[in-house]
Amino acid sequence: MEKLGLAVFISGSGSNLQALIDACKSPEYPAQIKLVISNRPDAYGLERAQNEAIKAICIDHKKYKTRAEFENALSEELSKHKIDLICLAGFMRILTADFINKWPNKIINTHPALLPKFGGEGMYGEHVHRAVLKAKEKESGASIHFVIPEVDKGQLIAQGTVPVLENDTIESLSARVIAQEHILYPQAVKKIALERLSK
Repeated sequence: MEKLGLAVFISGSGSNLQALIDACKSPEYPAQIKLVISNRPDAYGLERAQNEAIKAICIDHKKYKTRAEFENALSEELSKHKIDLICLAGFMRILTADFINKWPNKIINTHPALLPKFGGEGMYGEHVHRAVLKAKEKESGASIHFVIPEVDKGQLIAQGTVPVLENDTIESLSARVIAQEHILYPQAVKKIALERLSK
């Protein structure tokens, strides 16, 4: 069975990476993780990948003088593998337009809100959940989208909603949204893989 080749970019614990690893274990799942890249050497997600015999490396952004040099190192590593789709999974670096344009329609990301609401520059992690709670929204959720140079403006692939409860804190809402991401991300990758492999 032909499978879409994935690279997963991480910066931390890699819980969304784990969701993708688990999905890829199914023989029927139409994608395979070929490479995991972290920009932080202490990211636990590297261990998750190594535990599954997936190639995992650190490209530490602090070792490069410019963002362009860092991104060139990313592209060089990607080009060594047959990568069809780059999955950003808690990757805490904004990618430049130059990098994104090198990989057109091949980069996706997850966002912890229902885009287009609560997206854009500075809207990540707990900043998003704080804004959702402050706005007294009745629901939030996760969005998987294509990455374009404009932050969080790329085409939506999938969304999943969660209720916002009266007594929610940033932590409790975050936990519910992350659980939704873990369901949604493998579904979105599967949808893209099936579309692209059928062409």
